[in-house]
This record gives sequence, C-alpha cells and structure tokens, in this order.
Amino acid sequence: MRERDTEKNRKRREREREREKRERQTETDRQTDRQTDRQTDRQTDRQTDRQTDRQTERQTDRQTDRQTDRQTDRQTDRQTDRQTDRQTDRQTETHRQTDRQRDRER
Repeated sequence: MRERDTEKNRKRREREREREKRERQTETDRQTDRQTDRQTDRQTDRQTDRQTDRQTERQTDRQTDRQTDRQTDRQTDRQTDRQTDRQTDRQTETHRQTDRQRDRER
C-alpha cells in the first residue's frame, strides 16, 4: 500500500510539474505575444507616420506650386498689361501727331 501511495504521489508530483511547466510556457508565450504586439505597433506607427509625412509633403508641394504659378501669372499679366498699355499709348500718340500734321498741312 505504501508503495502505491508513493507511486500515486510521484504521479501527482509529475502532473503538478507538467502543469507548472505549461503555465510557465503560457506566461512566456503571453510575454512574447505582448512584445511582438508592441513591436508591430511601433512599426505600423512609423510606417503610418512616414506615409502621412510623404502625403503632407506632396500636398504642401502642390499647394506651393499652385501659389507660385498664380503669383507668377499675376506678375506676368501685370507686366504684359503695362507693356501693352505703353505700346498702345505710343501708338495713340503717334496717331495724334500724324493727325495734327495732316491738319496743319491742310
């Protein structure tokens, strides 16, 4: 009987050790999972940040390009308008002089 008790105790201790081993493994697995999750989260955050940065940069570049284009267009338009005005003024003056000259000759 004593031998049976000893055998039972041995088996019980063995089962207990196996259970503890599984628990330790389970805790290790949980830690590994948490670590992997944190790492994945950080990678995802960095990737998202880079993507957002690139989008923001492209958007800013396009906006700056449009502003520069509009500014350049306005500047060019003003210069062209002034040149055209001066040319028109000169032509008008030339016509006036020609008209005066004709009037004198008559």
